[in-house]
Amino acid sequence: MSPKTAQIRLVSSHPEVYEPCDDSFALVDALLADRTNILDHRPRLCLEVGCGSGYVIASLALMLGQELPGVYYFATDINPHALRVTRETLDAHAVDAELMCMDIASGLEKRLAGRVDVMVVNPPYVPTPDYEVGSEGIASAWAGGENGRSVIDRILPVADRLLSDKGWLYMVTLTTNDPSQICLLMRKKGYASRIVVQRSTEEESLHIIKFWRDSDIQLDTKENVTTNKSVPARAMDSLVSQFPQLSFWKGTNSNCL
Repeated sequence: MSPKTAQIRLVSSHPEVYEPCDDSFALVDALLADRTNILDHRPRLCLEVGCGSGYVIASLALMLGQELPGVYYFATDINPHALRVTRETLDAHAVDAELMCMDIASGLEKRLAGRVDVMVVNPPYVPTPDYEVGSEGIASAWAGGENGRSVIDRILPVADRLLSDKGWLYMVTLTTNDPSQICLLMRKKGYASRIVVQRSTEEESLHIIKFWRDSDIQLDTKENVTTNKSVPARAMDSLVSQFPQLSFWKGTNSNCL
């Protein structure tokens, strides 16, 4: 029997909440593609930052729940309407998560530091004027500032603090966000990365990237710091080669659902 994911007809909605769309589906598809590895990983605590409609966190709970009943789920969003919609979506699927209204994970960093085994993020990645970042309502779901990186660049160090030693981060990126440079930033923190799902639509080219701590990279990073060397050029070339040179970007909720 195929693993369950959230049913669109049971996903709640609100005019000020981002509906499941291509990026949401790609993120859930990435989790499905890596499901066997996640089950073997046996996570105890999973976190979604920016839960929106609740489609992703509900899908994660459904696909893991039957075989890993003891997992604890958290989800955050800066939009209070999103939390109400996520609660309705979770209830409709008979799964549960602790929901918190906050910017990224600002109220959880002490509580969950070093404890998150799986973290999923569909960040605001659309290039917009910087003044739109952090807007109220639905705009908070996509307004990403210059190159769509304003929120992403704030999420990365938070993820580094929250992830356990065996923690995995799954993040949606757009070609315009320069995902190879994101991977390089995480590599400098000791993380390996790979594309789990890559998907191009009429409007955008999406990459779902998985990050995990790698002891060899951490050792190389320490040695490079000691000897004042940069990350080897071949590492950057390897990262760049994973990403097509396309430049599409996500719009609003149009053509979704």
